[in-house]
Amino acid sequence: MTSLPPSGHSFSSIEDDKSTLEQRAGALRDEIFGREVFVRGVIEVSNFCRQNCNYCGMRRDNRDLKRFRVELESLRELVRHGLPEVITDLNLQTGEDTVGDREIVLPLIETIRKEKPHLGISVCLGTLDHKLYDELKQAGASYYIIKLETGNRDHYREVRAPGTFDQRLAAIRYLAASGWSVSSGFILGLPGQTPAHIEETLDLLGELPLAGASVSPFIAGEQTPFANHPIGDFESTIRCIARLRLRNPSYIIPAISALNLVNEDGYVRALRAGANLATINLTPSTNRNDYLLYKRDRFIMHEQRVKDAIERAGCAISTVSIAETMRQRNVTADPIREIRAVA
Repeated sequence: MTSLPPSGHSFSSIEDDKSTLEQRAGALRDEIFGREVFVRGVIEVSNFCRQNCNYCGMRRDNRDLKRFRVELESLRELVRHGLPEVITDLNLQTGEDTVGDREIVLPLIETIRKEKPHLGISVCLGTLDHKLYDELKQAGASYYIIKLETGNRDHYREVRAPGTFDQRLAAIRYLAASGWSVSSGFILGLPGQTPAHIEETLDLLGELPLAGASVSPFIAGEQTPFANHPIGDFESTIRCIARLRLRNPSYIIPAISALNLVNEDGYVRALRAGANLATINLTPSTNRNDYLLYKRDRFIMHEQRVKDAIERAGCAISTVSIAETMRQRNVTADPIREIRAVA
């Protein structure tokens, strides 16, 4: 395996200065979405994972991690009685755990669809077989989140991202072709990343059949091979969020809670730079610290923090779900998705 240089770098460009770039991206988001930000709840159902990514604390070789699958009935009770009124969508997330998908996620989706039919349902479950994708969609989910993390094939292999690069691309294309709305994304500052990789990734995210994408700052996982690498550059992350918006005007672009670990105003800055999705963490507190994407010292976005961030960013909370927005878009055919501003 090729040795990886540290990547706590920023990258230069010939773009406008950062404030102008962020303002342009925010203004474009406002033009398309009316200054409204979707609010989604996330439940981290399981931290079992069959993958071994060098950047993730839930990698299968982390023998020190206490593994969990949240009990189905407790999640049904959460759905029935514990959801904030402000959310319009619910995201169910796991490591790559097909046992948890079949025993917990599938029946939970059926419960949500039956008892909370107004909620949009998204899932983030990794690369699965086509049959399971189809079963999840038939149960009632409509939005699939599947990150690339890097858009460079060699880099993807070096960081041991899930499966192979071509398998990941094939999964995205299958999901989109079978009627899912698909979101992807990448990590800014991932060890071994170069400025050329970033440009390649942004290009790829604009070419794939996506409804949304994210940019997350790299944060070293305490129990990973990348534990001693520096964090991703904050300003570069915000700049990439803005560029993602300018290149893809109608994308759903989340503000990532990890941004607040690298800058106290990170979440608000992301919203001002064109992000239009905020997420409230609903994972049971007894399990939350073991959903170890990077480190245990997470910045948890609860309902009030999300409301405050949206208000500070000068935005409003959407009353329409992502799922309904995607349905309307599919009916009317989105004429602006391919508008490409210089970014």
